[in-house]
Amino acid sequence: MFEIFSAFPVLFMTSVGLLGLVIGSFLNVVIHRLPIMLESEWRKECQQFLAIESDEPSTAESYNLAVPRSHCPGCGKSLRVLENIPVISFLILRGRCSGCGMGIPFRYPVVEVLAALLSLVVAWHLGVTIQMVAALVLTWGLIVLSFIDFDRQLLPDLITLPLLWLGLLLSVFEIFIDSKASILGAALGYLSLWLVFQLFRWITGKEGMGFGDFKLLAVLGAWLGWQYLPLIILLSSVLGSVVGLLMILFMGHDRRLPIPFGPYLAAAGWVALIWGDRLNAIYMGWINYP
Repeated sequence: MFEIFSAFPVLFMTSVGLLGLVIGSFLNVVIHRLPIMLESEWRKECQQFLAIESDEPSTAESYNLAVPRSHCPGCGKSLRVLENIPVISFLILRGRCSGCGMGIPFRYPVVEVLAALLSLVVAWHLGVTIQMVAALVLTWGLIVLSFIDFDRQLLPDLITLPLLWLGLLLSVFEIFIDSKASILGAALGYLSLWLVFQLFRWITGKEGMGFGDFKLLAVLGAWLGWQYLPLIILLSSVLGSVVGLLMILFMGHDRRLPIPFGPYLAAAGWVALIWGDRLNAIYMGWINYP
């Protein structure tokens, strides 16, 4: 398969783009359903611990990433195959349910297009390699984490921890980096934000970020190595500060309300994955400039 794609680059890029669109459609399902599934599971665990009888209907147990079928939340109409084609169905339906006319969130095609575009960038940069396959998995995981964190201020362990272990396992075969750099990256990534968290809480008495942020930086450290952590922290901090300021100035965001840091860490980590060598050289040259 790799030989065919190497011989026909147009076929390769087209296939990656289409795959990105399809995966993007599935990512929409994960972004919407996974937090609901986790909240339901946490509620059940609390009720069992407190010996409280559950008030959820028995049908709740059948709610997962596959069941029920995609449907309109307004009228309950199940989507047909032709209504589930990434981006195209949204355009044909003009962003509305064919049953009740309820508006379809614009985010759905945005996630699909974003997954396709980022997948194409990964494929263009890394070519037909095992690194490209692994980088696509990380890219899709970061998209899911970013949108869930933006919506719920939550970075699920069900996604971060498998990505962390995958990064460490890939280092055994030196797909991106060696095991020493990966282990140090994971440990220092977690500890660096944990120390910032503890210092901020000691000074202000408030919690400045969640433990999920520590784990996400550990993921990026495991994949890219400890050498990229300063760059990722710098990029994410600058991006978060700029976006947060714009939200306060132009969108009326209450400065007392927390702004999730996960999307900015994910964006910085993805940039480091693709252009990290070049940016790290610029960064190191800048701090060493006499």
